[in-house]
Amino acid sequence: MHEFFSDAIVVGGGPCGSFTALNLAKLGVDVNVFEEHAEIGVPCHCAGHLSIKGLKLLGLHPLPSEIVENVFYGAIFHSPKGRSFHVRFSSPVTCAVNRVLFDKYIAKMAEKAGAHYFLNSVVESLIIENGFVKAVIVRRGKVKERFSAKVVVDAEGISSRILRQAGLVAFNRHMLVKAVEAEVENVQCLETGMVEVFLGRDYAPGFYAWLMPKGDGKAKVGLAAKTGNPRELLQRLMLKHPTASKKLRGAKILQASFHSITLGGPIPKAFSNGFLVVGDAASHVKPTTGGGVIFGMTCAKIAAEVAYEALRNNDFSSDFLCTYQSRCNKILGSDVKFMLRIKKMLDALPDDKIDDAIKFCAKIGLDKTLQNFEDIDFQGRSFLRILWNPRMPIALFYFLLSCLFANR
Repeated sequence: MHEFFSDAIVVGGGPCGSFTALNLAKLGVDVNVFEEHAEIGVPCHCAGHLSIKGLKLLGLHPLPSEIVENVFYGAIFHSPKGRSFHVRFSSPVTCAVNRVLFDKYIAKMAEKAGAHYFLNSVVESLIIENGFVKAVIVRRGKVKERFSAKVVVDAEGISSRILRQAGLVAFNRHMLVKAVEAEVENVQCLETGMVEVFLGRDYAPGFYAWLMPKGDGKAKVGLAAKTGNPRELLQRLMLKHPTASKKLRGAKILQASFHSITLGGPIPKAFSNGFLVVGDAASHVKPTTGGGVIFGMTCAKIAAEVAYEALRNNDFSSDFLCTYQSRCNKILGSDVKFMLRIKKMLDALPDDKIDDAIKFCAKIGLDKTLQNFEDIDFQGRSFLRILWNPRMPIALFYFLLSCLFANR
């Protein structure tokens, strides 16, 4: 078996893996990235709805125009009975990106910075020696090779197979929802600058459905649910929801994909000797919305910084790499705890209460209050800024905030 050496290895060429590799390469680290598929970004399992503020914080805004499919000024929330509530801002707050092109864009930047990509390369197992992750076994076609490195970063996604080999505990599978994402054409009555969110246990039990305009009568539509068949639920949404059906009854599905989303918050430990975990594998996902790109890439940058420091100090022990977890918790911790509480409250809210809440929101003009809600990634911070408002009953705000912007 051939053996190859590098400073660092990244397992997975999605946005979190590539952003880790980009930041490592920019620091002068020799890094190899292994992607099991033949093409970066394919297959695509995400709507690509990202906050503009989050992209700015990552140094990725503005994106090339060919990547951005649309920008959004706000959201429309639809109750199970068809009541609606609008929140609109004076400037764009989110954008829809072509996820295939977005993933390729991050990977190309990483390659230009010096990262080495290996496609059609499946990391089958870790090599652990004296309690430290020292290498990976990679299968390329029928050939297996050993790639050694001083630190391995796991960005494999929700499968978490490599994570378990490292002896770490994967995310809580009781907090999984199953999702479907589709591209459709011939959609009627689209508000092109607004994302639409559809609520109701008959259509998306345990989560919600979304509609994201692309222009020319095309859109992205999807939902996630804790129970039920996502394919059947999508058909029910398109044909029977009192509001969604008016827009989607005559729409044609061009393509659809299915995947799972973990909503339980970050795993308790995302590091071990010579090993770090980022992105979906570490459950770096917002419990309220299922959005993982901004959270995951934020932690990916931290992982690169900690790995670089470990290389400089020649210390790859858990005692040193634990700083990765503490830095991530400092940025995400309080917001994630807040979102988990919101989700618990939302899950307990029956459909009739959702309908009453949306009716009440429209009645008291809550949209003007929510215009101060600037940060859809770190939601707890925005909550603290507007908590004082006397028109904001706590339970009602929890409900609205939990589903704001369907940010994937």
